[in-house]
Amino acid sequence: QVQLVESGGRWVQAGGSLRLSCAASEDTFSYYASGWFRQAPGKEREFAAAISRSGDNTYYADSVKGRFTISRDNAKSTLYLQMNNLKPEDTARYYCAQWSGSYKSVPSASEFLDWGPGTQVTVSS
Repeated sequence: QVQLVESGGRWVQAGGSLRLSCAASEDTFSYYASGWFRQAPGKEREFAAAISRSGDNTYYADSVKGRFTISRDNAKSTLYLQMNNLKPEDTARYYCAQWSGSYKSVPSASEFLDWGPGTQVTVSS
């Protein structure tokens, strides 16, 4: 079973930028669509961004569209999330995930059996 480990989260001021990374343990990384979810305190885990297996196509939640960019490097089995113009409402723990099928057919968070440790992003105003 592939393991995903997120990194890159930290405290940042509003308007700042961060780049998150997600390293996969298996060479099968390129076989699956991938994406980022996030969970703020007291809220349910929500979808943020998705990318196709090849990396040619992306899909974003309205709340991050135009500010976040998802990308992947299949040779390195790594997923990225470039976050610009961060807002306090972006404060959350960020998780990566993979799934079979289309990058636009994003499973709900409850359908994933296992999650990595996540990485904390805190945006202060």
